[in-house]
Amino acid sequence: MDMKIKMDNNPELLTIKQASEWASNYLKKDVTTSNISYLIQYGRIKKNGSDGDTLIAKRDLIKYYQSYLGKREIEWKEQLGEDLNWALSFDNLKETDTTKHVHRLHPYKGKFIPQLVEYFLDDHTDGFKKEVYFKKSDVVLDPFCGSGTTLVQANELGMHSIGIDVSAFNSLISNVKVGKYDFVDLDYEIRKITKALKRFITDSNTVKFENKLIEELAKFNNKYFPSPDYKYKVVLKEINEDVYGAEKEKEFLPAFSNLIKEYNIQLKQEKCNTFLDKWYLQHVRTEIDFVCNLIKQIKNPSTKKVLSIVLSRTVRSCRATTHADLATLKEPVTTTYYCSKHGKICKPLFSILSWWERYSKDTINRLCQFNKLRTETYQICLTGDSKVIDIFEELEKRNSALSEIVKNQKIKGIFSSPPYVGLIDYHDQHAYAYDLFGFERNDELEIGHLLKGQGKEARNSYIEGISEVLKSCKRFLVEDYDIFLVANDKYSLYPIIAENSGMQIVKQYKRPVLNRTERDKGAYSEIIFQLKAI
Repeated sequence: MDMKIKMDNNPELLTIKQASEWASNYLKKDVTTSNISYLIQYGRIKKNGSDGDTLIAKRDLIKYYQSYLGKREIEWKEQLGEDLNWALSFDNLKETDTTKHVHRLHPYKGKFIPQLVEYFLDDHTDGFKKEVYFKKSDVVLDPFCGSGTTLVQANELGMHSIGIDVSAFNSLISNVKVGKYDFVDLDYEIRKITKALKRFITDSNTVKFENKLIEELAKFNNKYFPSPDYKYKVVLKEINEDVYGAEKEKEFLPAFSNLIKEYNIQLKQEKCNTFLDKWYLQHVRTEIDFVCNLIKQIKNPSTKKVLSIVLSRTVRSCRATTHADLATLKEPVTTTYYCSKHGKICKPLFSILSWWERYSKDTINRLCQFNKLRTETYQICLTGDSKVIDIFEELEKRNSALSEIVKNQKIKGIFSSPPYVGLIDYHDQHAYAYDLFGFERNDELEIGHLLKGQGKEARNSYIEGISEVLKSCKRFLVEDYDIFLVANDKYSLYPIIAENSGMQIVKQYKRPVLNRTERDKGAYSEIIFQLKAI
């Protein structure tokens, strides 16, 4: 009765059910009450009412559906289907949320955001997810561990977790993220190495050369690429960026060449046999080797691992390439060049110092942030082939406490994002680290390797590989297990994989992927497959 009076007094206020009916009519498509609840929960529309009654202003709905986010939801559903679960878009989050604390400890292609793990692992329900699949103290497995997102979030949620990866470097990243550290020792070793590196390069001709080059570039760029006038003229098409950029790039090259001669700078390395030989300027390579040797001398193994990750992240950022091509290398760049990303003439890096200092501080900060959130649970990433590894046996060697827990209660389920078919070379994306630390490469064990392509033979091999992993992992799971696999299954392989593994797909969650690192920002989705025993 009270609700009816409120509605009569203000016809512009709607209940959740009325809002879903109005929105369905307004958009000429089905809008469920869950859709409306999602908009309220994440602040897209304001909640009105009192005494437990939820009312929504019609004008707020109209404003949302006419906004950028609202239009994108409508457009993407038109392109990808009405079964798109927009609650799993996490469009309410900023980049700092999806890369929180240790999740940005090191770059890694193909990782999912931590909120996706939280959604399926968290043991409390909301208006969108009624089921509870995992609870505190359960053990979660990720047989394609990658950079350890599942391990980190399992720890935050009070669950034990085990990762497996064929890549030794991936295992290092994952284990560093979930490790415990002596921050005093960590800070001491960073300061010591930074001080030594500064002494090492103080009297270097390269430093003097780079300082002079920066000075000359500033004069040139201020004259020919004034900010923001230059970019404004490019947008208005008063300047042809490609033609003008190439012209000014060529114009500055003689000044660069003269400085090279004046300071007697050797750009390229004499050898070109390894990744480190090819993709780093001579002086940068010298500094890398200098710091690497200092890290090898560190006695505390945990500190040594953290600083190895800091150096790896630094080395990745110092490759001899353009700013625009850092993620997808083309050819080494050893001269100044026009940079479309920054709209001016840029230069390759001649020293690692600035990046080493930046990443050292950032790493300690992120580890400290996670340390405040972490729970007293066990996490570990094992290096090995998920198709054959004996988890019980390996845990006995590496973590006896977690080994006992797993033997007593077994593993409750899996949350993982398997590699896609013919999309990424997981070893090659960190080739510099394999060269630097001497890790053994296991490229032949990668499932869906980039070089295998996406043809029929590659797809069949992929089906066989993922199926073998799932069948092997079943040995260590409880009977009533839950498996969640994140995949963009454009070839419809997962129904076959489930059947081959003696499992059934009980539910699919079609998720819009909004924050992609690729330049293609078009409508894109992936599916979270839920598998259970037949």
